[in-house]
Amino acid sequence: MVAKDAAPIPVAMTIAGSDSGGGAGIQADLRTFAFHKVHGTSALTCITAQNTLGVNRVDALPPEAVTAQVEAVVEDIGVQAVKTGMLLNREIISAVARIFSETSIAPLVVDPVMVSRAGTQLIDNDAIATLRTQLIPLATILTPNRYEAQILSGLQINSLENMQVAAQRIYKLGSSAILVKGGNMPGELRGVDVWFDGDRLEVLKTETIDTINTHGTGCTLSAAIVANLALQQEPLTAVKAAKAYVTTALHYALHIGKGQGPVGHFFPLFKPFPL
Repeated sequence: MVAKDAAPIPVAMTIAGSDSGGGAGIQADLRTFAFHKVHGTSALTCITAQNTLGVNRVDALPPEAVTAQVEAVVEDIGVQAVKTGMLLNREIISAVARIFSETSIAPLVVDPVMVSRAGTQLIDNDAIATLRTQLIPLATILTPNRYEAQILSGLQINSLENMQVAAQRIYKLGSSAILVKGGNMPGELRGVDVWFDGDRLEVLKTETIDTINTHGTGCTLSAAIVANLALQQEPLTAVKAAKAYVTTALHYALHIGKGQGPVGHFFPLFKPFPL
């Protein structure tokens, strides 16, 4: 039997770390791309030994290995949209920024991955400074969480007004649009995000899901945004669709391991699927 060649489909790329527990990083991104019927490609920046309880070890790849992965995909397959996740150190951030400053790969979603949802700083100050000055200005959309937005804006964020001001301050760093995520905001602001693109300042809210199994939500959101951009949606529409996807995936979060499980990226496969 001769195979029928499928019609060309959009291609997305994730430049991020590997999560051995499968809940975040490259693994979450590729599952999210697949859900959106977008072919996923990847460039690994680091390998982590982690599970639902935490990260036990992180090994960085050489910057040259990271750029070689990106170049191999771009020169042959091509990509319609790209995201960055955990870049880990100054050298890798500089290498990735150099690729995007010298080529026309676009659009680019930067998930800064500087501080965890719990408020723990994940990369050193040199790496943060490099991210701020070299990569963020190249971003189509920047998706900082509450604590990352505090670092980038220099503003303590405890209210919706703080989030809105922070988004406008961060916009001045050069990204085309900012999405300040409110996953760790208190009370009714939990899960409320703020969008600013230099023109529109919008408050985005979806249903709040009560679950401890939220590992990988940030990675998943940025990957879903990239998938929708690869599908030719305009940025704010892509963000809204991505938030809806993450919300439904949280409904089907996986209770695995002894700690914080991941969201259910493949929820359509669950039977029944009532939502």
